[in-house]
Amino acid sequence: MRPHHEAVFEEAFKSNFKALHAYAYTMLQDEGAAEEIVQTVFLKLWESRNRMTIHTSLRAYLYRSVYHESLNYLKHKKVQRKYMEEAMIEHKRQQAMDDESDKELQRQLQQALRRLPEKCRTVFQLSRFEELKYQEIADELGISLKTVEAHMAKALRLLRLGLADFLPLLIVLLPIL
Repeated sequence: MRPHHEAVFEEAFKSNFKALHAYAYTMLQDEGAAEEIVQTVFLKLWESRNRMTIHTSLRAYLYRSVYHESLNYLKHKKVQRKYMEEAMIEHKRQQAMDDESDKELQRQLQQALRRLPEKCRTVFQLSRFEELKYQEIADELGISLKTVEAHMAKALRLLRLGLADFLPLLIVLLPIL
């Protein structure tokens, strides 16, 4: 590369950057994006300097390039915004469906728990909801450890049968069900 080309390029950059940046900013209303656009235009100019012929003035070429780069940036932003809006709508829809599933699961779980024999239900609730160990449950209820284990086995078997449709969701909520 000849030093003359570098000097001409540097002079063009220094003498046009601020005005091109202001021009890009009027279109984009974003300082950072405007700076990036102008830098991109100069980078492309530099990279294609050996195979490019400018048929107008350099200044006209630079303004036109900034204009087109800015339009492309705005189009890209519009597509991004549209995608984000669609993603948010889908997320809200999915969240509403998940909330409904959770409510239904809670309703079904409460029904299944109500159908358990009272001692089974008490042992299950102390184990899963109060997070007590089997020995602590036995001590609290005044029953043997084997009786606690038998009640839990029965509760888990009955809940598995009663909540078969919800089993994948229950695995997350109540491990070892």
